[in-house]
Amino acid sequence: MKEVTRAIQDDYPDDFSWCYGCGRLNKDGHHFRTGYENHRTVTVCTPEPEHTAMPGFVYGGLIASLIDCHGTGSAAIALHQKNGGTIGDGEEPPRFVTASLKVDFKKPTPHHVPLKAVGTVHEVHPKKYRVETEVFANGELCARGEVTAVVMPETFLNRT
Repeated sequence: MKEVTRAIQDDYPDDFSWCYGCGRLNKDGHHFRTGYENHRTVTVCTPEPEHTAMPGFVYGGLIASLIDCHGTGSAAIALHQKNGGTIGDGEEPPRFVTASLKVDFKKPTPHHVPLKAVGTVHEVHPKKYRVETEVFANGELCARGEVTAVVMPETFLNRT
């Protein structure tokens, strides 16, 4: 399975790169990376041994976290593109936070294989996006989720 080579999270400024799910600077985090290919967003991750629910299967919390961060990253890609940007262009992309998260588990997710989250982005409002995500293992749909992501409020900014 192809890894994401250019990810929106790589363009987040350091002060917004600490998320447990997708923060590149969180040494203990998952380091999810969301890219764009064929008009859809993609995140690929391989569960670690500690992400076990029961032997041979992935803990659902990891899948929910994957859908969550994939959703906010996908919204950032969509708005960045709407504003004329592209991943890796040197411009700071918009940052989103989760307003809601819904996850439906379709079948047990096997461990020890890469998971691929594929998203479709729908603009709801200029500052609010809905992202539908499907998570696949070995090409089989294991989970489906939906994130409503909103542009991060100014009150989150600690910049001086």
